[in-house]
Amino acid sequence: MVVVPCSMKTLVGIRMGYNNDLVIRAASVTLKERRRLVLVARETSLTSIYLENMLEVTKAGAVVFPPVMAFHMRPSSIDDMVQQSVMRMIDLLDLKAVDGDMQDG
Repeated sequence: MVVVPCSMKTLVGIRMGYNNDLVIRAASVTLKERRRLVLVARETSLTSIYLENMLEVTKAGAVVFPPVMAFHMRPSSIDDMVQQSVMRMIDLLDLKAVDGDMQDG
């Protein structure tokens, strides 16, 4: 399961098990069943409280994935940057991409 975008409110709800909406409940079940949960955290700047919450959901089994663009691959467009992030998310889920593979780097 991938939560895109994952607000800090949602991340805290997952951390605390506060199942007040469908996304948080589905994420809790995903962790309970020990399946892969990827949280694409959108907030910046990161405070110590945000970092602590990210650490705790990681300890519970989630993967926190800040959508940081990788300029070392020299993307030629914004679409290339978005595709690179999406391919990394797909890779975290151990799925095969239909439209090509991630570039080496």
